[in-house]
Amino acid sequence: MTQIPRLTAITTITATLELDSGLRIGAGDSEMRIGGVDNTVIRHPHTQEPYIPGSSLKGKMRSLLEWRSGAVKEEPLGWKDYEKAGDATIKSEVHRILQLFGVSGDAKLDAEQMQDLGPSRLSFWDCQLQRDWVDGIRNNNQMLTEVKSENRINRISGVAEHPRQTERVPAGARFDFRLSVKRLTGDGEELLTTVLQGLKLLEWDSIGGSGSRGYGKVRFVDLKIDEQCAKKRFADVQPFLKAQP
Repeated sequence: MTQIPRLTAITTITATLELDSGLRIGAGDSEMRIGGVDNTVIRHPHTQEPYIPGSSLKGKMRSLLEWRSGAVKEEPLGWKDYEKAGDATIKSEVHRILQLFGVSGDAKLDAEQMQDLGPSRLSFWDCQLQRDWVDGIRNNNQMLTEVKSENRINRISGVAEHPRQTERVPAGARFDFRLSVKRLTGDGEELLTTVLQGLKLLEWDSIGGSGSRGYGKVRFVDLKIDEQCAKKRFADVQPFLKAQP
């Protein structure tokens, strides 16, 4: 009988998430306001301050890791993708992704498969603006967001068309970042390494909308693992898999 893995620890990773370029995570407005901004950012319903939903970070990080694995498809990877993976490297990558992020709730796994994966290890927190950054902005009578005017260029006439206004959180804004990683018996350091590789991929890519136009470039500053400085470990992370000979 397979022994059910036991929860042995919960590792916490914290950092300052700093914007290197304007960030836009949409609010999904359901109504149009005359004279208003076309695309607004998501805000906390009580403070009305912009924030970064943990779901946005989780979704983008999983997507990047799935692309890196070589097994990416339209839907999130599942157990069948792990079973079908013929290449040993891809198989181990998919297995770690499923351990970290879990499988969909409608996945039909038997007891042995569920024990193999265990519960999803990662828990992302919403990232709130750091209080000292907010206070500094407000003390200078500045706004927490900016409005950027955009348009489309007609390729033939060279004329700007379809003007629109997009709200974003400006470069330089700082957020409190936090996630936790469950540690179960049998888990090795490779799971934590995969998490750090995923964070490095976020730095090299973007979060939020319009990443191809320069939006959402971020970096993780003063990263700590269980309150211990992990700056060097994170700096040394190689986010891509080594090419097979």
